[in-house]
Amino acid sequence: MQTTSRTGLTDRSLVALAFLNFFLADARDGLGPFLDGFLATHGWSPMTLGIIATIGGVLGMIATPLFGAWVDASRRKRMLIIIPVVLVTAAALWTLASPGNASVFGGQSATAIVGAIVGPALMGLTLGLVGERQFSHQVARNEFWNHLGNVASLAGMYAATVAFGLNGVIGLMVLTAIAAVFAVLAIDPDKIDHDVARGLAHDDGAPGPSGYSILVGSKGLILLAVTLMIFHFGNAPISRLIAQDFSIQLGTPFRTTAVTTGVSQLAMIVMALAAPFLIRRFGLASIFVIGLLALPIRGAIAGSFTDFAVIFPVQILDGIGAGLIGIATPVAVERLLAGTGRFNVGLATVMTIQGLGASLSNIVAGWLTDIGGYGLAYWVHGGVAVLALAAFLIGRDSIAPPQKNDMNAPANR
Repeated sequence: MQTTSRTGLTDRSLVALAFLNFFLADARDGLGPFLDGFLATHGWSPMTLGIIATIGGVLGMIATPLFGAWVDASRRKRMLIIIPVVLVTAAALWTLASPGNASVFGGQSATAIVGAIVGPALMGLTLGLVGERQFSHQVARNEFWNHLGNVASLAGMYAATVAFGLNGVIGLMVLTAIAAVFAVLAIDPDKIDHDVARGLAHDDGAPGPSGYSILVGSKGLILLAVTLMIFHFGNAPISRLIAQDFSIQLGTPFRTTAVTTGVSQLAMIVMALAAPFLIRRFGLASIFVIGLLALPIRGAIAGSFTDFAVIFPVQILDGIGAGLIGIATPVAVERLLAGTGRFNVGLATVMTIQGLGASLSNIVAGWLTDIGGYGLAYWVHGGVAVLALAAFLIGRDSIAPPQKNDMNAPANR
């Protein structure tokens, strides 16, 4: 096992990892947040868009734990990022060129399946490069570069749309996909410790990855998965609904979505910078509590006001809630599964269970919007987050165990 010491982003592979996270912001999700606004202005209803999101979520949910086990076993983790990036970009271009049933349902289904491998592969790659002691810091750095990339992508999408229309969007997507592939290739494969990447920095004698059964032996992992399932059931549809609502009102789907999403991404950048200090100073459990509290406040504000200015507090709270939860989750899983050799499949399984909540929420949100308007959907989904907070508080000691290592300790493995 390698014993390389790393601090900051001085290593070439870590610099490449930063660029990878920057460009993956656009390349891993295809149309991402722009899909709903784009299709809404082409006559697609909230209910239909909810069904599309649900189908994609279910397919991704099925694929994710299988891909997590694949990441644990694979020694070609770079290719597990490159191939999905190429396929996701191709599917997005198909949808833009011909937004019919085949391209939308087929393309988004394919995107959900192949895109499901990127999250576990990126986390495995990160853990294998920096080791468990620096993992918390590096996850925060990854999130910083990812959200910065999102802001740059949104600004670029806005400018490209104004200057070149749809052709500008297509050109930007192709460029970011190419850049992401080059960033992956710049990571030195010899610097990836594949045992550490799967959570075997120290071996407790556990057998290899085993899919959903990883949940059975870990009470903390079960409670974490349930908490996140409830949280994402509440949180997942709100940004989508805001994009639909104001895209229709203003008739500018790409520019409107760029503004609404950009606000939340800027807030997430701040959270990524603050997270290491917050975790070190207040503990991982407190970070979860702050993140979970942001959602009910967000839903109440979105449900109470209809002016476009409401997107600023609503999306800032999204950045706080989703930003902190996104950083805290892999850190919690790594602590719970250290030494088992099952980190990636464990993280993938948690992502699957949370994906179940996100997927089911899309149909419910579409139905609520159809019967009571966007305001009703905001109130209901924001209120659901209270249950997520209650679930976390019940199991907080199991979900977020105390930190084993000083986050400032040298990254020797």
